[in-house]
Amino acid sequence: MAYIQIPDDEKGYKLDLFCVPKHYEEDLDQVIIPHGLIMDRTERLARDIVRDMGGHHIVALCVLKGGYTFFADLLDYIKALNQNSDKSVPLTVDFIRLKSYCNDQSTNIVKVIGGDELSTLTGKNVLIVEDIVETGRTMETLLSLLSECNPKMVKVVSLLVKRTPRSSGYRPDYIGFEVPDLFLVGYALDYNEYFRDLSVSSLHWRGS
Repeated sequence: MAYIQIPDDEKGYKLDLFCVPKHYEEDLDQVIIPHGLIMDRTERLARDIVRDMGGHHIVALCVLKGGYTFFADLLDYIKALNQNSDKSVPLTVDFIRLKSYCNDQSTNIVKVIGGDELSTLTGKNVLIVEDIVETGRTMETLLSLLSECNPKMVKVVSLLVKRTPRSSGYRPDYIGFEVPDLFLVGYALDYNEYFRDLSVSSLHWRGS
């Protein structure tokens, strides 16, 4: 599995090299992944997905809220490939939100909100599009719920995967970047709903 690894000691780029809203300047440390790098990596992920799933009708399932920008950009690249290559991917889209709960025994309970009933995915080829995988437990639970509906194929693409000792060991089928166990905002990733309006031109570490 190919991906770009951002090292733990990555220094990033100074904020004054980019256009950052004034009201966020005191809350951000540096730019870690510039927009151009995100877009180039997303284009390659689209090519890999078309290579592996081309010819199949795919239901692209966007995990909201953080995944919507990555989802839109990824689908734009897939549509461009559909128009300009021998292999194409018929696409339909749907959107879900996942709400995680932990009980006293720290058991992960995931509630699926919105979108069509998962039962409509029976016999379908499903591509789950996620912004970030942290421990992996939420995605494992979603995949378990999906498996009960007997889809024909399920693949997961995530823009980011965190390197964390809390990881369950789960890895998506397609990964954009592996990042250190620090907090990222921007490109629709938020902190308590803030920073979603931050320019999509970069991902940033949030200052402590």
